[in-house]
Amino acid sequence: MGAVNVIQDRRRVIVALDFDSEPAARRIVDAVAPSNCRLKVGKELFTRTGPAFVEYLVDLGFDVFLDLKFHDIPHTVERACRAAAELGVWMVNVHTLGGRRMLEAAVDGIKGSVHAPLLIGVTILTSMDEQDLAEVGLPGKPIDYVLRLTQLASD
Repeated sequence: MGAVNVIQDRRRVIVALDFDSEPAARRIVDAVAPSNCRLKVGKELFTRTGPAFVEYLVDLGFDVFLDLKFHDIPHTVERACRAAAELGVWMVNVHTLGGRRMLEAAVDGIKGSVHAPLLIGVTILTSMDEQDLAEVGLPGKPIDYVLRLTQLASD
């Protein structure tokens, strides 16, 4: 049996840049190092600062998780995932409720990218309970949908 090399990644912590302005986010960015953590940029910060701020973080050497939970028609999600990959992000996510064709399009969007980000899927938002799901026509327990959507994404 051959030797197994184990690489321990010390950057297990993902720092959420959940701020409404670039100056506020930069105060955190200036206080941490790419060797110690990764950064998450969500909808609010991305909407306020745009792709340029994500590129700035990547240029500093940070692994960036672009947390935008893409959920749209397949073609649009494919192009959005491709655009995210071209920014050099480490990880991007989609909402699995978009269905198989949208998920396959997301994969196609990151294929062939030089950066090849990780693609993850959000199943059911943690803020949603049984009543919330029923109101949108999904009767039953959230865990049942989480399991079904996880299988769909895995397939």
